[in-house]
Amino acid sequence: MQINTQTGQSFPLGATKNEVGVNFCVFSKNSSAVELLFFDKIEDSTPSRIIPLDHEDNKTFYYWHIFVPGVKEGQLYGYRVYGEFNPKKGLWFDDSKLIIDPYAKAILLGDNYDRNAAKKIGENNFGKAMKSVVVDPDNYDWEDDQPLQIPYKKTIIYELHVAGFTKNPNSGVNDNLRGTYLGLIEKIPYLQELGITAVELMPVHQFDPQDAPNGTNYWGYSPIGFFAPHHAYGTTSDPLKTVNEFKDMVKALHKAGIEVILDVVYNHTSEVGDNGTVQCFKGLENIAYYSFEKDTYNFANYTGCGNSLNANHSIVRRMIMDSLTYWVSEMHIDGFRFDLASVLSRDEEGVPMENPPVLWEIESEPVLAGTKIIAEAWDAAGLYQVGRFIGDKWSEWNGMYRDDIRKFIKGDKSMAGGTVQRIIGSPDFFSGINRDPNRSVNFITCHDGFTLNDLVSYNSKHNMPNGEQNRDGMNDNNSWNCGEEGDTQNPEIEKIRLKQIKNYLTILMLSQGTPMLLMGDEVRRTQGGNNNAYCQDNEISWFDWELTKKHNDVLEFVKNLNHNLFKKYDILHEEKFWIEDEKNPKNSNIKWHGIKLNKPDWGVNSRTLAFTIGNHKTNGHIHVMINAYWGDLKFEVPPLFSGIGWKRLIDTSLPHPEDFIPFEKAPMLNENIYKLKSRSIVVLVGED
Repeated sequence: MQINTQTGQSFPLGATKNEVGVNFCVFSKNSSAVELLFFDKIEDSTPSRIIPLDHEDNKTFYYWHIFVPGVKEGQLYGYRVYGEFNPKKGLWFDDSKLIIDPYAKAILLGDNYDRNAAKKIGENNFGKAMKSVVVDPDNYDWEDDQPLQIPYKKTIIYELHVAGFTKNPNSGVNDNLRGTYLGLIEKIPYLQELGITAVELMPVHQFDPQDAPNGTNYWGYSPIGFFAPHHAYGTTSDPLKTVNEFKDMVKALHKAGIEVILDVVYNHTSEVGDNGTVQCFKGLENIAYYSFEKDTYNFANYTGCGNSLNANHSIVRRMIMDSLTYWVSEMHIDGFRFDLASVLSRDEEGVPMENPPVLWEIESEPVLAGTKIIAEAWDAAGLYQVGRFIGDKWSEWNGMYRDDIRKFIKGDKSMAGGTVQRIIGSPDFFSGINRDPNRSVNFITCHDGFTLNDLVSYNSKHNMPNGEQNRDGMNDNNSWNCGEEGDTQNPEIEKIRLKQIKNYLTILMLSQGTPMLLMGDEVRRTQGGNNNAYCQDNEISWFDWELTKKHNDVLEFVKNLNHNLFKKYDILHEEKFWIEDEKNPKNSNIKWHGIKLNKPDWGVNSRTLAFTIGNHKTNGHIHVMINAYWGDLKFEVPPLFSGIGWKRLIDTSLPHPEDFIPFEKAPMLNENIYKLKSRSIVVLVGED
């Protein structure tokens, strides 16, 4: 039935609304026929209207399109795509499946959603499927909001899970707002007090919550729609309200001076592989969207998730670019962290490309010129590109920083020299490219692995609740339980753990690069030793707000690090690598020492470091002494250039509040020797 329809046009892709109706357009090269289906309710198994698309009138090249007058915002729709089903030829057309629009601006799934129904070939899933939703992006008042464009040198990133941040009943957030975009707004004052400048949201692209082998997909690294905010983080069943609530969150964070960075997963989808679902890309044009093993149509798996998007195919590349520019121009996003970004550097046969088109397009796209683009510069198939990622614009998660700092602080030998490199922005990786040291995103912990509390409380992972017999998650954590596995009542062990936590946090905020904190590390959030809580939508993963009282000492320490150290001193915002120039000291902004002045020890058995940073242009000098040894050591203190003397800002061995005393109230140091307790860091500051 084609009553009241018009030919439509092949651009833009997706469902585009104007004052008269909606233009629908979708790409499918090898299909034999396409139908546009409308539904009245999410649970409906029978379309309210079926609109066949004519080969002659409604297809231009490989694009199927039609204009339907009178269609309102909020209309549920999907596609039925006909064609050959022959996986050996790469063809997965199944007209029994409702196909999501890859460009849908909202996607709805109801209580009747069943992922397994999308796996059963030839069996109708319409009543149990996700459905696309017509959205008018212009139907929102941004109140002159714009992305903030805070420079990297002044950025502190806070990685959080939208739902997990407020889902705990003790969050103090109203029940109907817990675990939502609006719930996060309620906690903005906390984020401001903490001192972070950007939130990095774990995936909020619509994902399949049922795509997990033994439970719920909590993390969200299982996308099915790259334009739609995840519907479950809304407060109602209305997908249009969900879109606007996401915008409300972004606008509120911007008003508070906080950027919004999205963790995006353009490397795979929730359709998995041969045993996966037919929901979207696979049922539209499988050969275009996915990569395959050489000379076969077996799904390539560089992601560890069953499939890999063929990111450098022209159609997929366009979709990625359209998605990114949409989130910036229409949703006002400030930046993106690209999960397993190295997958995007591979060609259709999986070979790493010297000049991957999609990565260069992201680098050069004018709409993205002011955004942060951050690569997780590795993938699950062994490609590791940290320090070698393409272009001038990309920043990178520095996995070597995490590993080396963990090893040094817990007392491993042969780590002093590597730690020096990490502290000064990893020039051994990054100095050969046209990027400043702040393009190294430094972190001790992230969502993937132990929390900071668990890093100092467990020697090995404890992932049995995940239902995979403890086989999942990393085995090499570079952790140390300080003498007893898990919770302890031993005050001596607890004392060491507290020092180690403060040591990690201190060195993170003193290192060149952009620091990133993990949600809850500032209050010692624990996952009980689970280092892969991807399926734990419960107290294991949620932020426990009681910890803000229980571990207020650590929380205040982190606030001080952010406000009274990182944000205060210019030397921590340099955009060039710190160097020690002995021939021309005026060019120096760092001086290395050991226990003895001017005698750094970076040997195999060294577990100490000391350095002074600052120059004639900065608003102060900072002297740092690190004792990662298990015994107390005496460090020589250099004379301050101005002769005024040093104040002790930080001593991680001291109890709160003596562990961090802001400069105005900090005690003067009257001696040229400082005795550092075992496993502790001392920071002295002198202001000219």
